[in-house]
Amino acid sequence: MSIRERLSGNEAVSVAMRQINPDVFPAFPITPSTEIPQYFSSYVANGLVDTVFIPVESEHSSMSAAIGAEASGARSMTATSSCGLAYMWEELYVAASDRLPVALALVNRALSGPININCDHSDVMGARDAGWIQVFAENNQEAYDNFVQAYRIAEHPSVRLPIMICQDGFITSHAVENIELLEDEKVKAFVGEYDPEHYLLKKDEPMAIGPYGTPAFYMEAKRAQLEGLKNAKQVTLDVAKEFAEISGRSYGLFEEYQTADADYIMVVIGAAAGTAKDAADQLREKGIKAGVLKIRLFRPFPAEEIVAAIKHAKVIACMDRTESYNGNAGPLGAEIKAALFDAGETVKVLNYVYGLGGRDVTVDSLTSVFEDMQKVAQSGVVGETYRYLSVRE
Repeated sequence: MSIRERLSGNEAVSVAMRQINPDVFPAFPITPSTEIPQYFSSYVANGLVDTVFIPVESEHSSMSAAIGAEASGARSMTATSSCGLAYMWEELYVAASDRLPVALALVNRALSGPININCDHSDVMGARDAGWIQVFAENNQEAYDNFVQAYRIAEHPSVRLPIMICQDGFITSHAVENIELLEDEKVKAFVGEYDPEHYLLKKDEPMAIGPYGTPAFYMEAKRAQLEGLKNAKQVTLDVAKEFAEISGRSYGLFEEYQTADADYIMVVIGAAAGTAKDAADQLREKGIKAGVLKIRLFRPFPAEEIVAAIKHAKVIACMDRTESYNGNAGPLGAEIKAALFDAGETVKVLNYVYGLGGRDVTVDSLTSVFEDMQKVAQSGVVGETYRYLSVRE
């Protein structure tokens, strides 16, 4: 029987961490993820876990310690946000290229500058090409559920890559919602023990982690890394199917909300999906066929599956909660456009930058995006494809 609770997103993730009971948890605090190691340190102090908790001197050290522990054969995890992730930059690539399934709870926050502690996706999107699996949550329940599934995905023999479980800073991390937790025993059985095939401290098996990659071998290593990331797509689905059996909650690569017959589809990531669904519901009451596709798995990007779900629409709006400074498209917009192009589809696409630095995202503001899509469909003219939403020009 599930356990009904009222938890913030940060506490929900920390509960999942407690239930997993990792071997090592190095951490350095940064807003708005600070509560996660704070909660977890209390579990350590109260004897609820037997994890080695390491208070390090920086986020770079946090990821370095997690890498060292993982390479030695210990299941490791950590948490960070924003500039903390940026400080880990070098180590993010090391963890991925060394095929170490570290789990990172990433609470998304704007990168400086100007300095800002509120939500956008500039941190995670800046790291999108580091080789990590990236999974996003709309709400606290999903943040908890995603973290319970994280190691099953990352540690799979055909994957063996680190994973980021992402949620929106303050919007979900500090907001308290009703949530259903699994019993500790169920989580423990579902996640299982970590039993790596190769690791530094394995007796009678001398090996190196992170050796110098000469030109004769470097590209092959990267190609093998890509294959692991591609495999993560099917593994994510397989793990979600097993998770549904113990929780009753189903997950996929993305969620389709009233998209089957939609003329206008908004593609969005994170907490704003709930607001987008409300906007779509209101438009449906007026006879306008609006729908929402919420991305769960961003890396690897499920291009073919997304195209199949949205190609029938008259107009699509891609919502980017970050600015990539190419002047043409945001990270999500670029992925969607490339996927449609490769599939030979000619759906009209608008790309919006929205919600930067915690700018409010309202039903009215997202309704205006659906209204813009209708104008494009009626006129046949896309106009400016790359737009800002709710900004003073």
